[in-house]
Amino acid sequence: MSLVLTPGSATLSQLREIWMNNLSVTLDPSAQPAIKKAAELVAKCAAGTEAVYGVNTGFGKLASMKIKPEDTAQLQRNLVLSHCCGVGEPLEISTTRLMMVLKLLSLGRGASGVSLETISMIENMLEKSVTPVVPVQGSVGASGDLAPLAHMAAAMIGEGEAYFQNERMTAAEALKKAGMAPHVLGPKEGLGLINGTQFSTACALVGLFEARNNLQQCLVSASLSTDAIMGSTAPLLEEIHALRGHRGQILVAAAMRELMAGSEIRESHREGDTRVQDPYCIRCQPQVSGAALDLLDFAGRTLEIEANAVSDNPLVLVESGLIVSGGNFHAEPVAFAADQIAIAIAEIGAIAQRRVALMVDPTLSHDLPPFLTPEPGLNSGFMIAEVTTAALMSENKHLANPCSTDSTPTSANQEDHVSMAAHGARRLLRMNANLNVIIGVEMLCAAQGIEFRAPLKTSPELQNVIKRIRADIPAVKDDRFMASDLKSVTELVQAGALSQAAGLMASIDEVAA
Repeated sequence: MSLVLTPGSATLSQLREIWMNNLSVTLDPSAQPAIKKAAELVAKCAAGTEAVYGVNTGFGKLASMKIKPEDTAQLQRNLVLSHCCGVGEPLEISTTRLMMVLKLLSLGRGASGVSLETISMIENMLEKSVTPVVPVQGSVGASGDLAPLAHMAAAMIGEGEAYFQNERMTAAEALKKAGMAPHVLGPKEGLGLINGTQFSTACALVGLFEARNNLQQCLVSASLSTDAIMGSTAPLLEEIHALRGHRGQILVAAAMRELMAGSEIRESHREGDTRVQDPYCIRCQPQVSGAALDLLDFAGRTLEIEANAVSDNPLVLVESGLIVSGGNFHAEPVAFAADQIAIAIAEIGAIAQRRVALMVDPTLSHDLPPFLTPEPGLNSGFMIAEVTTAALMSENKHLANPCSTDSTPTSANQEDHVSMAAHGARRLLRMNANLNVIIGVEMLCAAQGIEFRAPLKTSPELQNVIKRIRADIPAVKDDRFMASDLKSVTELVQAGALSQAAGLMASIDEVAA
């Protein structure tokens, strides 16, 4: 499948669909006139005698060195190859493809000076499943994501490595198998390809998409936990949240009310319950998860703007007839967004972990057996599963420390303040994976706790969730090897299967208009 995108107008929902389904992308033909005009201006400058940065000069600290017109093609090739200094594991194929789409959107704005042939090269690689192997380490998020994007550009010219239909090989071989020839770079094209924030932005977008899925799953697990410990639904009343007014809090409370409607467990203790208030991890779920939702929405708006931005250097201003150096490659907005997403992930996990701790503690769980095992003492039940969630929660707290406040001078002090957006965005992958497990363990504990309340039943929606869990993971009666259970439930959380089972799909799934 393929989508046609208009540069400057791509939405988060479109980008999410591209990432999830590995869609190919072509640019709307309306972008072609601007692309052509910018490329013509670059070609004119390349043939002239005036020094124009990135067109007929060296780069960075070498910008004062003039390059002969006949050497401009070699200049761009040298630039790409010399910047292929990435290290570490390769970026996931789906994220790499998203990065390529973001580069298409940026180049398609007609301010980078690349040719239509270069645009077509990226489009064809997406269509024919030629995906560059891009090491994840090496960018500091200013002068753009130079090293990662250089590996992308190298594959376009037949250097480095690439995947062809998910099989790793040399880029030259991958292009040949796809029936494509290596691309020859024109003036400024190497610089236009490697300069920009598309690596950081793609990684941050994936972190955002996964965090929003985790938040959806967490609303389900929180509702299950509330019924498991026979908690009150009074803190979910609409009037409470309307009085405060935060959109995320209002949406979370509404979703949880819907999930818990019709619960026999809730009705059984509405009268005569000696407890006055539940702990904060139950009572303040809308306030915490709602604030996280608002933060994710804010970060999402930033990343949507950046996904449509021109972030290379220099920029080709066709109307003015100028090619000028600026600083749009500095990824500070992306770094801030990544830090915000990290904070939200950490807090979603922190309150979920407290609910796990609540359910395994017989002094707080309202008569559930210790560690949710029918024969405590002989069996340890969920004792160490809870410890695992504590370890992952703590790890996420450390990872949530801001990356954007770090900086180090690079490139002989020419690039003396950098954003650190790249590793700020990449750490979201690890944080979301940790959160998958925390929420998964909460799902298992809450399902087990609700089953101890039989013959009372939870709501129909939450019964569907428990049924989906039990299709893969039986209740824990006698102690058994637990790691496989955690793996299975984590996969359900990551796939969004449990919010689907609950029918919770659209209410918080998209960024606010």
